[in-house]
Amino acid sequence: MIKDLEEALGYRFRNISLLQNAVTHSSYANERWHNSLLSNERLEFLGDSVLGMLVAEYLYRNFPNRPEGELTRMRADMVCEKTLAAAADRIGLGSHLLLGHGEEQTGGRRRSSILADAMESVIAASFLDGGLNAALSIIRRFILVEVPVSSFRNEDFKTELQELVQKKKDQTLTYTLLSESGPDHDKRFEVELKLNNEAVGRGIGSSKKRAEQMAAKNALEVLFPGRS
Repeated sequence: MIKDLEEALGYRFRNISLLQNAVTHSSYANERWHNSLLSNERLEFLGDSVLGMLVAEYLYRNFPNRPEGELTRMRADMVCEKTLAAAADRIGLGSHLLLGHGEEQTGGRRRSSILADAMESVIAASFLDGGLNAALSIIRRFILVEVPVSSFRNEDFKTELQELVQKKKDQTLTYTLLSESGPDHDKRFEVELKLNNEAVGRGIGSSKKRAEQMAAKNALEVLFPGRS
């Protein structure tokens, strides 16, 4: 079964255990081994950075006349949950996921957040196995297939807030996870956002990333109510 995923990716792993780890959701790791460190969460963390860097390099080289703000929005669109979930669909990643009983019963194989996280994990696995070239080959084939050049699909409140805040010098935004609750198939994260150590927003979401976006949205409404 994992060999079918290799074929869909167009990349042959030297260490197949990396790919197996990439498709292991935390619900499965907790249910089977009682250890979330055996899930794909650490790979997801690495994959997020690898993806962001390679997409940024691609946009920098291919759009020399675009200013920083536009490149930032283009990158945000290319690494958002919707784009990653679509890439996961292209390789049939959902059918290869190892899920706990709860996630299996509640449609986890089709949930965009799970698919997007797993796609990042696969990118990280390919990077660890074959370096940047291996990761880039997958990103080019499945993510850089529809680069936004005029309009943007993704509402990236974190990037918008960062750009507005940085108009003043020495401004620091800090996101802090306040709480995590609920079963694996129905998680609830609460994040607090501080500007220069002063709380300016809170957000709740089904993932930490989503909660951070909601906190940024809340802060935008408070700090910049008249923004266009």
